[in-house]
Amino acid sequence: MTKQMELGGSFTLPNTSMILNRMGYGAMQLAGPQVWGPPRDVDGAIAVLREAVTAGINHIDTSDLYGPHVTNQIIKRALHPYPDGLVVTAAGADFGDDH
Repeated sequence: MTKQMELGGSFTLPNTSMILNRMGYGAMQLAGPQVWGPPRDVDGAIAVLREAVTAGINHIDTSDLYGPHVTNQIIKRALHPYPDGLVVTAAGADFGDDH
């Protein structure tokens, strides 16, 4: 059983009502080797995300570049419908027509 933790306190993003715990989760590590392709254990990655949110993480930082697109798909599969208060920040990129 996971225990909800304080995780270093929280803060409100300026000019918003969004409250973030100071400890977030960087999704880059969910992608495969060298941040390319899927991870070796997708079910394990899903379990890690669910456990992180259960423990009190309410901010996940991701990017379309991780995988590419892999981490965002794993986040959706693991956490959708998203719990109230969860903030997912994502950067995008245009790889061009040749990718």
